[in-house]
Amino acid sequence: MPFPSTNPSLERALVEKGYAEPTAVQAAVLQPEAEDRDLLVSAQTGSGKTVAYGLALATTLLAGEERMGAPGAPLALVIAPTRELAMQVQRELIWLYGATGARVCACIGGMDVRREARALEDGCHIVVGTPGRLRDHLERNRLDVSALRAVVLDEADEMLDLGFREDMEFILDSTPQEKRTLLFSATIPRDIANLARRYQNDAFRIDTVDQSQPHGDIDYRAIRIAPNEIEHACVNVLRNFEARGAIIFCQTREAVRHLHASLLERGFSAVALSGEYSQSERTHALQSLRDGRARVCVATDVAARGIDLPSIELVIHAELPNDRDTLLHRSGRTGRAGRKGICVLLVPYTKRRKAEGLIAQARIDVLWGNPPTAEEIRLADQQRMKEDPIFTEPSTEEDLALTQMLMADRTAEEIAGALVRMYRARLPAPEELFDAGGAPERRERPERPARERERPDKRAREERRERGEFPGSGEAVVDKSYSQRSSEPMVWFRMNVGRSNNADPKWILPVICRLGHVTKNEIGVIKIFDRETKFEIIESVAAKFMASVRKSSDDENVNIQPAAGTVQELRKSGGKSDAPGSGYVKPDFVKKDYAKKEYPKKDFDKKSFDNNDAPKSDFVKKDFAKKDYPQKDFGPKKDFGPKKDFAAKPYSKKPFNKDSRGPDTRGAAPAPAPRDWDSKPKKKFRPSS
Repeated sequence: MPFPSTNPSLERALVEKGYAEPTAVQAAVLQPEAEDRDLLVSAQTGSGKTVAYGLALATTLLAGEERMGAPGAPLALVIAPTRELAMQVQRELIWLYGATGARVCACIGGMDVRREARALEDGCHIVVGTPGRLRDHLERNRLDVSALRAVVLDEADEMLDLGFREDMEFILDSTPQEKRTLLFSATIPRDIANLARRYQNDAFRIDTVDQSQPHGDIDYRAIRIAPNEIEHACVNVLRNFEARGAIIFCQTREAVRHLHASLLERGFSAVALSGEYSQSERTHALQSLRDGRARVCVATDVAARGIDLPSIELVIHAELPNDRDTLLHRSGRTGRAGRKGICVLLVPYTKRRKAEGLIAQARIDVLWGNPPTAEEIRLADQQRMKEDPIFTEPSTEEDLALTQMLMADRTAEEIAGALVRMYRARLPAPEELFDAGGAPERRERPERPARERERPDKRAREERRERGEFPGSGEAVVDKSYSQRSSEPMVWFRMNVGRSNNADPKWILPVICRLGHVTKNEIGVIKIFDRETKFEIIESVAAKFMASVRKSSDDENVNIQPAAGTVQELRKSGGKSDAPGSGYVKPDFVKKDYAKKEYPKKDFDKKSFDNNDAPKSDFVKKDFAKKDYPQKDFGPKKDFGPKKDFAAKPYSKKPFNKDSRGPDTRGAAPAPAPRDWDSKPKKKFRPSS
């Protein structure tokens, strides 16, 4: 179906741009019932909403004329939630209204505010901006909204989610009452409906979203991975599809920074978008994606909103979104305007139920599978190399001359081998991933017998102790209840970490899950000894558990090996085993009976102790004077002059008077001398004047 007749200038712009048939939302806004009315439109992301409201504004702005008048106060105002979306809307309106002579200005946060003020002062027909910057221009009287004929709220639900309600209401309250209000949103929640009732007059409702049907242009796939292999899974998914453009979504800035650096190190041409980047860096990154200099963009949810890149063919959810709307907004970056796209969700074992809940809420059809292996990627590379356009492009005379020169010196096999090596050198190497196997089955909890529900008596506890389900001497046991344990047979493993290493189930259980790629429901009893820890794994996953442990052995200083047998068998053998990987198990402590032990008696003569006349050894005093010590030669003695005779010096002796010593005051404080206060002359004071 061709486009309905709107305006000759706009029709020529559509033909030049290659638009032959309108999308569902474009055809809906151009029907006669919607002409010159307020519109409340809900449409899927990437369905051509910008061109839709651009065509819907034609009758209001042009009034049947093919060209605009002289620029002055703006006639239309378009409000977008993000800078990228506002810049995209400006580009779309420039080519759509280019033949009419319309001037489109942008007022975007992060750009030069003085340049925007000069553009508004010079006059324009359409203003596109973000809520914060538009409010700033209104408060500073730089933006004149007195002549507005129409206001468009693009992605209104996102503006409310980002906290722009107050700015939106301030802008709408400043506009004239007699105007058209066009509200476009992917969903119409209660807040959007209340906003429409407040600022719209008899709005015409258009709904092009079929909630019962998934997005027909997006192929959804869910890949089961290990929790610690998200980065490797992203590499293999990118290498498997080899899309012209891809976006990888993460939750935090730190995750974006880490994954972006990892992809650059592996040889991918990647850029990053997050809140920590400036506007110039964001613009440079998006331009790199449009030019083809970069093929991968790692971004957060908020930073990627409003991005419209025609080359995006693949969306990867490296971290699962928190709700259904975020999932649809992320996935909507591909499959836009009739193009096909692929959306891949990386689902760790521990978040399978969350992924199933999101898929059910979004009502999308998802194909579950395992991550592509390195061998599958190499086979796909071979097929892509055979179909590469380099073999079908016509050769120039220079190419033919160089080919003949090479064939004169090299064989055809050598030339083909060099071509293969050059082709592989530009491709990042795939990663070896853990084989996840089929989808994990849901295990039904076994029904507890009536006798098990009651409190076990002493005999039942003793039976469980014999089976090793209660702690014994020298060990600690983390045991699950009857309803949590699986009825499948178990296999014992050991870990070289025990109580001496501060072993604790709070961190041992996550280590086992991470290294072995298992869930806590597949782990049985955990027994902590002094020097090691033993635990049970379901027999059906024991082989994959051991293969994953061998692969992840370099991640931590933890050594996990199969145990020789159960703990009871090792106790019976004294805590030792000849099987490889078996460790020491402390045996039960046995108290020794020292009273029964017979000690050998020493044979001695009792009479020798009673005889006091036994000869005693005499003490011999050593004569050290007779010992010959070598004497050191210190050389000639130094002459210090004649020796003084201090005894010959006469000293004067002071006669000692025993009575002059006074009373003996040793051990007591001296008594204060009495003072005669009357003998002291009194001070004379001068009277003050």
